[in-house]
Amino acid sequence: MLFSEIVYGPIHSRRLGVSLGMNLMPVDGKLCSFNCIYCECGFNHPYPHPVLPTRAEVSRALSAKLQQLKAENVTPDVITFSGNGEPTMHPDFEGIIDDTCALRDAYCPNAKVSVLSNSTQLGREDVVRALRRCDNRILKLDSGITATMRAIDAPVNAALTVDDVIGKLHVFDGDFTLQTCFLRGGLPDGSVVDNTTEEELSAWYKAVRELRPKQVMIYVIDRATPVKTLEKISRERMDQIAQPLIDEGFLVQVSA
Repeated sequence: MLFSEIVYGPIHSRRLGVSLGMNLMPVDGKLCSFNCIYCECGFNHPYPHPVLPTRAEVSRALSAKLQQLKAENVTPDVITFSGNGEPTMHPDFEGIIDDTCALRDAYCPNAKVSVLSNSTQLGREDVVRALRRCDNRILKLDSGITATMRAIDAPVNAALTVDDVIGKLHVFDGDFTLQTCFLRGGLPDGSVVDNTTEEELSAWYKAVRELRPKQVMIYVIDRATPVKTLEKISRERMDQIAQPLIDEGFLVQVSA
C-alpha cells in the first residue's frame, strides 16, 4: 500500500481521527531507515538515487489541498507525516514543518500537526527542533529487547540497539507519544517473533517507565504485511498488556 501523492486523504485513522496524510518520500516505493516486517508499504525499494519532493513542492501541494478542503467545508483533525517511509529522513524536514504549521494556522487552526516516526533520526538537531514544533510526536519502540527490535524493525543500521533509541527519546523529557505494534508469527528464516511474551513485556514496561511518555499507543497489524505469516493480537490480549500501565496512571490508547 503505497501513497502516490505528496498529500493524500483525508482518511480516517484508528488513532488520530480525520487525518490528512503527508508523504515526504518517493511516490513509487518505500524509503525508510527501518524495513519493518509489518509495514503496510512493504519492504524498502532499492533506490540508487531517490527523488524526494522539494520543500516548495510540499508547500504548494499542501496549500492546494487545504484550499480544496476549505471550499468543501471539510476540516481535518490532524495533518499527519507518515507516508512511504520515515518522514524525518527528508533533508528539509525542519523547513517543511515550519511551512506546514503556517499553512495549518491559515486554513485549519484547530488541526494538529503530527509526525509518526521510528525515532532513528533524533541524533539530528534540526529534526529534534522540528518535532518540538509539532503538536504530536508519535515515536516508535516495538520492543525493549534489541534482538526482537531488530527482528521486527530490521533497521538499516544493523548496529542499532534499544538503548540507542531510548537514549535519544530522553531528549523530549516525556513530552511525546510512544507507539508500539504488538505481533507474533514466523519469519522467512524459520525463526519466530513474538513481542507479547512475559519476557518481552517486562523489558517494554521497563522502557515505558523510564521514558514516562505523556501517552502510549499500542496497536495491532490491520492491513496486509510483507511477511505473510504474522498474526494479529486479540483485543483481549491487548487490553491485558495495557492494564498494568493504566493502573500506574499512564494514558494508554489501544487500537485492536
